[in-house]
Amino acid sequence: MRPAIRPATADDLPALVALDEVCFGPEAWSTVSWTTEFDRLAEDRVILVADEGAAVGYVVLLVPPVTLDVVELLRIAVTPAERRTGIGGQLMTAALARCAGRTVLLEVAAGNRSAGGLYESFGFEEISRRRGYYAGGEDAVIMRWREEL
Repeated sequence: MRPAIRPATADDLPALVALDEVCFGPEAWSTVSWTTEFDRLAEDRVILVADEGAAVGYVVLLVPPVTLDVVELLRIAVTPAERRTGIGGQLMTAALARCAGRTVLLEVAAGNRSAGGLYESFGFEEISRRRGYYAGGEDAVIMRWREEL
């Protein structure tokens, strides 16, 4: 069964905080950070949830007013038990559909090959690196996507 991809609601907050902790451990966003993201939903945030009766994944986008060309993909995660099942691809497809005609930027740890491969499969290209950005000295890879018009 493929999960439904739907906009997040305030009811999803506890599940997304928990999912983020499972997926990112010490790098997880705090409950305060997640609350701030939800507070900005009407302003410039889009949070989509992969739902199989429970949240199994999510994506967070910073979508400025249409007068600005660049959208930032801030966070994407799929619960470890559901990885490699296509849910990440579903979330990316839904997220990019909301970005028609705009450039999308994201950052990924250089050593996160599975995420990097997912992004490349959607046409993201590396445009820059932040050397030693992450704890332990790992580089951050900056990637860009632009829909072919």
